[in-house]
Amino acid sequence: MIKIAPSILSADFSRLGEEIELLDKSGADIIHIDVMDGHFVPNLTFGMPVVKAIRKYTKLPFDVHLMIENPAMYVKDFIDAGADIITVHYESDRHIDRTINLIKENGCKAGIVINPGTAVDAIKHLIPIVDMILIMSVNPGFGGQKFIEYSVEKIKEVRTIADKVNKDLMIEVDGGITTDNIGKVVAAGADVIVAGSAVFSGGKVKENIAALKAEV
Repeated sequence: MIKIAPSILSADFSRLGEEIELLDKSGADIIHIDVMDGHFVPNLTFGMPVVKAIRKYTKLPFDVHLMIENPAMYVKDFIDAGADIITVHYESDRHIDRTINLIKENGCKAGIVINPGTAVDAIKHLIPIVDMILIMSVNPGFGGQKFIEYSVEKIKEVRTIADKVNKDLMIEVDGGITTDNIGKVVAAGADVIVAGSAVFSGGKVKENIAALKAEV
């Protein structure tokens, strides 16, 4: 089953609790939380206190995407704040195998993220041990960017490897997803779709989620 994971980066921050309750009631499957530190990416967003504060508004899984340097330093804090899945960028962690094990040892699902310019080959040996691979289909750091077309081939590559070594792997795609391209992304092998602008556009959250699911 395809899961829609709205990115709250596109939500109204002044009423974030209400926005999350609305997602819960509108057919969202996962809440995607983009954590940025102003170093790994040129933007700042949420920290642990915000994740902890919004945890009470839904029982949906929190998918915490760490776009930060030295992610291992903060893993335990984000888990304590309410994360259910933590994804870490391959490019930001020199000891990513250790970080994956740290996440799992603390009772959380672990994933690896790769930027558009990173080849699938770089992470192929890690695919058997993670719960999720997140393929960035835009360059990380900002919402509202255009989908990078060669991401589709990367999804296919990951799915081919996962079918051999980790059939339970979730393949998530983040960036530029719309009703026009979600079909080909899912056909390539993705099963968790992050969408920000496509969900929150026009304030029609329920209708927008339904429209995305209708295309798959």
